[in-house]
Amino acid sequence: MPLTYRVQPGGRLRGRLRVPGDKSISHRAVMLGAIAEGASEITGFLEGEDCLCTMRAFERMGVRIERLGASRLRVQGVGLRGLRAPPAPLDLGNSGTSMRLLAGLLAGQDFPSMLTGDESLSRRPMRRIVEPLRQMGASIQTSAQGTAPLSIAPVAGLKAIRYHSPVASAQVKSGLLLAGLYAQGRTEVYEPGVSRDHTERMLRAFGVEVEARPGYAALSGGQILRAARIAVPADLSSAAFFMVGAAIVPDCEIVLTEVGVNPTRTGIVEILRRMGAEVEWRNERLFGGEPVAEIFVRGPSRLRGIDIGPELVALAIDEMPAVFVAAACAQGETCISGAAELRVKESDRIAAMCEGLRALGVAAQPRPDGALIVGGGLRGGTVDSRGDHRVAMSFALAALRADQTVTILDCANVSTSFPGFVELAQNAGLPIQAI
Repeated sequence: MPLTYRVQPGGRLRGRLRVPGDKSISHRAVMLGAIAEGASEITGFLEGEDCLCTMRAFERMGVRIERLGASRLRVQGVGLRGLRAPPAPLDLGNSGTSMRLLAGLLAGQDFPSMLTGDESLSRRPMRRIVEPLRQMGASIQTSAQGTAPLSIAPVAGLKAIRYHSPVASAQVKSGLLLAGLYAQGRTEVYEPGVSRDHTERMLRAFGVEVEARPGYAALSGGQILRAARIAVPADLSSAAFFMVGAAIVPDCEIVLTEVGVNPTRTGIVEILRRMGAEVEWRNERLFGGEPVAEIFVRGPSRLRGIDIGPELVALAIDEMPAVFVAAACAQGETCISGAAELRVKESDRIAAMCEGLRALGVAAQPRPDGALIVGGGLRGGTVDSRGDHRVAMSFALAALRADQTVTILDCANVSTSFPGFVELAQNAGLPIQAI
């Protein structure tokens, strides 16, 4: 159903918040638990639509998944070769992570499968994972445009490859590592930069030997996964909206609890610090194999514009819509470069954010791989989120600095990553309504 957010001006964020569980880690916990030997327990699971799509896909392949309570699952693993042919195409909704990782995992199965998704997912590029999987011997067909649906046929066996990826992509790397579990030999993935290492960390938690360092990951095929207990931390990408919201309004102060601070994900912290916000984390510890901490944010009198290049963008790619909002509220110019990946997310996020900022009176000039944003005051207005959950939530928090009401259209997909967003935002001090 269509959903619109209406946010009144004048809000101020305060208090302690815990955002929902990490989406990337929740996906991987279900996938690896499903092909492990024994029963794995997952706490903190994100019950958003994207992760539920992953869960339902494995249930349709014969994996028993029990709900033990709010955000708690028990996954009865079937082992590396225990999945069964699904009775129908696997509908993965809006989840690119599900599709790219499952493409790798299903490439080595002895049954056919088909992966489909919604209109948005069906526009997203899949050749980046399909082509290297074909080099491993997989039989995968896409649309003529290289998009979903993906039709996967069984093959006699996969062979390990040494793959040099043209882009740093955790989804591509993870899909190839999952395929590598079914391949003969050692699968190696080289990347031109740093990408998230959640898959490597979690494979180790399930007993798989993985060699990993920045820009490189490798494993040998045929390893057995053993059941594990996985605690999913709060999602840094979801926390980022509130971090930016607190940073753009003077005298805001929030604490975000149990947030994952994986070093491959913390670009948003460095960006806000360089812009002048007070951001620190406390009580750092390991939480299910991932570093977590409490993140404290206090807004300055005014943020300042900065240059944000490819190295920082790589560590904050999912948080960049929120960064656009911080730039719009900063003094001076912010130049973002090396972010072409934003054009092939759930929407063209560069276009969506620049168009929305201009609707609110901000000078935002899109560029092929980023944008030039001149900070200033935000007026009220109407923004089209293009059905993109991160665009919608970014503009909801931008309303904290607007001088009139901000209306955000097409917000239903927020449930894919952040169920309960409106209620949590209201409790934190954002005057938002869903209509």
